[in-house]
Amino acid sequence: MYYKKIEGEKIYLSPINSDDYEIYTNWMNNYDTAKFITQYTNIITEKSEKDYLERIENEKYNFAIVVKENNKLVGNISLMDYDQLNQRAELGIFIGNSEDRHKGYGTEAIQLLLNYAFNYLNLNNIFLKVYDLNKNAINVYKKIGFKQIGKRHECFYFNGQLTDEIYMEILKKEYIK
Repeated sequence: MYYKKIEGEKIYLSPINSDDYEIYTNWMNNYDTAKFITQYTNIITEKSEKDYLERIENEKYNFAIVVKENNKLVGNISLMDYDQLNQRAELGIFIGNSEDRHKGYGTEAIQLLLNYAFNYLNLNNIFLKVYDLNKNAINVYKKIGFKQIGKRHECFYFNGQLTDEIYMEILKKEYIK
């Protein structure tokens, strides 16, 4: 069951539901999904994924990305390391199935979460990490307004090669523009 906590045009963000553990287990064991969220070398069991989802569904800002048209779960977006005092958090996102990518769901989910973070939670700085190999995600982040603020060189081993981790951020005043 999903709840329209934050509603957009094509999707809405709902609190995570641990009953979706079978879907998440499939995603986390799928190479194309798990490769850019550093899970591709891990074996994820239904029990471990259910335990994980039960833990994070009770944390503040973890959302399921759900398509409005058919209430289909397509991914996950979170504000991690939420720090109200310093008005900052880290964004994490993924779209689970390849057929649901490149449809604008991730872009809209990020925009909905940024609006929520800046205008309702009064955050000022949203940070994210992305691997240099994930060019599609980097382009989406730049389109939304994230700027690269740093890079950690050759720190992610992927398919026989080392690649860089890119650090990006967006400030409230940049997003509001």
